[in-house]
Amino acid sequence: MREAGLIVAEMLDRCRAAVRPGVSTKDLDLIAAEVITRRGAVSSFYGYYGYPATICTSVNDEIVHGIPGPRRLKEGDIVGIDAGAIVDGWHGDAAITVPVGRVSKEASRLIAVTEEALRRGIAAAVVGSRLGDIGAAVQTYVEAEGLTVVRNYVGHGIGRAMHEEPQVPNYGVPERGLQIKEGLCIAIEPMVNVGGLATRVLDDHWTVVTADGSLSAHFEHTLWCTAEGPVVLTAPATQGGIRA
Repeated sequence: MREAGLIVAEMLDRCRAAVRPGVSTKDLDLIAAEVITRRGAVSSFYGYYGYPATICTSVNDEIVHGIPGPRRLKEGDIVGIDAGAIVDGWHGDAAITVPVGRVSKEASRLIAVTEEALRRGIAAAVVGSRLGDIGAAVQTYVEAEGLTVVRNYVGHGIGRAMHEEPQVPNYGVPERGLQIKEGLCIAIEPMVNVGGLATRVLDDHWTVVTADGSLSAHFEHTLWCTAEGPVVLTAPATQGGIRA
């Protein structure tokens, strides 16, 4: 899973570096596909229930599962990039949200809060604690910042399949839910909206957007819960496996 995670990290780094006004979301998909091919891995997403691309690219009010295509990014947009890779049957899954050129203060703050919410969720993934502690850490921080946590889509267990039990909500009550045991691998992925929490799915049957048209951001890491603390398996190679 660490090998898969390193490939995911490279996909995201390469895509992040390519984001600028005028670049199409299909361009980003081609960059990610080149990394997958060169590294001898398989995309977790391509063909998953018929999904037609290597990564997901979700722009502005798109929360998750946006399909790459001819849409060109514009100055002031934000784009969520979600990537997954399989190595020897093991999955890694991570996401980032990237500003396109200069963005509004609202958009910049949304990105910063969502990334910090992920960090807090990871820090709460301690052996002996419970999944509700992760959700509560994310929810409490996000709502204190005046933003909204998406509830219709959640994090998940990960390993031989991209989506395994248990579900890992980004909201919850401390000391409730499944107890975290050593060896558990999960993907924590806060999805945060500027407006309300309601969502809808577009006619492509994949792209999830905010019902009120407000901006949304998404960050994700795959982590391994150990007795010494959570280890981020989708951290870049230069950072090793980050311990919270």
